[in-house]
Amino acid sequence: MSDFPKFVQLNEEGPREGFQIEKGPISTERKVELIDMLSETGLSQIQIVSFVNPKRVPGMVDAEEVVKRFTPKKGVRYTGLWLNDKGFERAIGTGRLDISGSISLTASEKFLQRNQQRSMAENLADQGKMILLYKKHGVTVDRGSIMAAFGCNFEGDIPVPRILDLIQNMLDLAEEHGLMLKTISLADTMAWATPLSIKRMVAAVRERFPNLRISLHLHDTRGMGIANAYAGLEMGVDSFDCTVAGLGGCPFAAHKGAAGNVCTEDLVFMLQEMGIETGVNLEVLLEAATLAEAIVGHPLPGSVKVGGSLNKLRAQLLH
Repeated sequence: MSDFPKFVQLNEEGPREGFQIEKGPISTERKVELIDMLSETGLSQIQIVSFVNPKRVPGMVDAEEVVKRFTPKKGVRYTGLWLNDKGFERAIGTGRLDISGSISLTASEKFLQRNQQRSMAENLADQGKMILLYKKHGVTVDRGSIMAAFGCNFEGDIPVPRILDLIQNMLDLAEEHGLMLKTISLADTMAWATPLSIKRMVAAVRERFPNLRISLHLHDTRGMGIANAYAGLEMGVDSFDCTVAGLGGCPFAAHKGAAGNVCTEDLVFMLQEMGIETGVNLEVLLEAATLAEAIVGHPLPGSVKVGGSLNKLRAQLLH
């Protein structure tokens, strides 16, 4: 029996996910142009930059400048990504972002070493330090996230019990600091998930931690993004990260042509056809997808920006 939600929260990450991996330099002006257009789509959350080492991720060298120049729209949360205290201090220093804290762990030690140069034990200890930093700045911490939650190119399949143990570690750490986590994000960082593994993992997390809201961060490297999102919907998941036009990918995942998150407009189209509300205007979003493709200067994998929405076609057929 499917347990479809009535409303789905979409967390747009195209400007961050996409521009961090593009080979060619993209001007600050064009990045801001896309962010401002995405602000007009009805999306309520847009992750616009990451505060990381520009030597390792040169596409984010202008993060502060992007944050300085974009035009915020009322009702939209604009967020950034950071992996350590230096990144957090840069993010909060902009004074223009919606800042909230998260306890972030990784299910694969080999990927963690490659991505952040630390062990799982070191990562857990660092999260405790980050919580203290969040508290110092009065930042709310009610979310946990796990990278490489379904599989890893360097370690293989990730067993479900490991994810349950990591969630328990996060809950224990939160409790030590007088915090309560409300949401857990499971990230398919290297696109190992399939609909079956999505259902298996979500079911296990729901059974063990029934009070936690589950959010999914799905990549589309093997074309499973939209299928995995549907599987999550069947399990009642009502929050997804996505990227306009299918931008992006992880620069440390060792993929050939690593694909970005599940495509925003493809996901909105599917949800719209299922009668599930998102608050997003698909036609305006399609214009943003076309703009994203023009900015990067090469084809992007989103399908609905090519095929168009059925509502528009239905309206044409009535005349």
